[in-house]
Amino acid sequence: MNAPHPEPDWRAVLAAAFCGVAVAMNVGKVPIAMEQLRGEFGLSLVAAGWISSMINLIGVSTALLFGLFGDRVGALRMCFVGLVVSVLGGLGALLAAGEWTLLLSRFAEGAGMVAVAVSAPALLSAASSPHDRRFALGIWSAYLPAGVGTIMLLAPLVVPLGGWRGLWLLTLGMLLLAAGALHRSRPAYRSAAPGGRHPHPVAAAREALSQSEPWLLATAMTSWTLQHYALIIWLPTFLREQRGLSSLAAALLSCLMVLVTVPGNLLGGSLLQRHVHRGKLIVAANVVTGLCSLGIFLDALPDLARYALCLLLSFIGGLVPASVLSSSASYARTPRQIGTLQGLYMQFGNIGPFIGPPLIAMLVAASGHWGDALYVTGGAALGGIGLGLLIRKREMRAAEQKPAKA
Repeated sequence: MNAPHPEPDWRAVLAAAFCGVAVAMNVGKVPIAMEQLRGEFGLSLVAAGWISSMINLIGVSTALLFGLFGDRVGALRMCFVGLVVSVLGGLGALLAAGEWTLLLSRFAEGAGMVAVAVSAPALLSAASSPHDRRFALGIWSAYLPAGVGTIMLLAPLVVPLGGWRGLWLLTLGMLLLAAGALHRSRPAYRSAAPGGRHPHPVAAAREALSQSEPWLLATAMTSWTLQHYALIIWLPTFLREQRGLSSLAAALLSCLMVLVTVPGNLLGGSLLQRHVHRGKLIVAANVVTGLCSLGIFLDALPDLARYALCLLLSFIGGLVPASVLSSSASYARTPRQIGTLQGLYMQFGNIGPFIGPPLIAMLVAASGHWGDALYVTGGAALGGIGLGLLIRKREMRAAEQKPAKA
């Protein structure tokens, strides 16, 4: 007779996911407030660029190191530290007297976000049962679009009342609420705490990273973020400059495009819970997103159809981060390796927003046609299909070997 599955603590799962949403709001607030920030602090274009890209820079250069450190000190402690550092960064911006103080505060917010992003998945894993872990980590994969979309949605209400400082106060309030929820859920995260005998952190990291599957999954994450950020750049510019929509209308339509990724993430978690293979989901998602890109960038369809394809691309594309980020619990040999793998996935995921915008800008500037962004999105989709097929092949091989080990 099979033993009953232990009950997951969904309150603790959602508390850890809320930490991710809170720090992700720090990603979305700066583009909204950049015009006011430049006016108040006299920011040069270079300084504005650094402030805008600071979180991506930290993610693409140090996320794996953050993950290694988090596995060493414990996920709960790392997550708390990330929230505290994020709060200090937000307070620093409110007290900033110049661009260097503002840049330093943005550095702190970036470091805090990365610390939470690599540690919170281990907390979700600890609070969920083995049976529900794939779905719980699918919930986690929605943290970034949920946080960015929420701040984009609330900004039109907050900015007229409090300016850019209103956005910062809002995110500080969310961070404090997240810290309180995390503190109340501490008992559910006991298995993610440090203690006992473990291998040396370098040996544990080497063991986790010696597998080829996490590297394939991380690269699949890059292929998705390249496609998604091409769309995030194109849509607001297209709506304002070529279709004459107001900034508010363009922001709301772009916000919906970002938020629709969240149900895609949840669908991915649900399908993984039903044991649909990750490789199959990654292939299917990239086939659909690649076809959507054709319709979006070739300028052959009416605007309404093109916008519908933007929504479909974001929704179906959400299957990819759900497939990738949920895999850390499967490929970590111990719970203390989850942070290392999440750091790897985050580092590769940040390659898309880090290199995608300048690459697309270079192609479009050379030709004057937004359709040339299709070279980036189409190439990324084809790469994602190939990676998904490789991952599927390895999953099938692993499934065939399991009975032999029994």
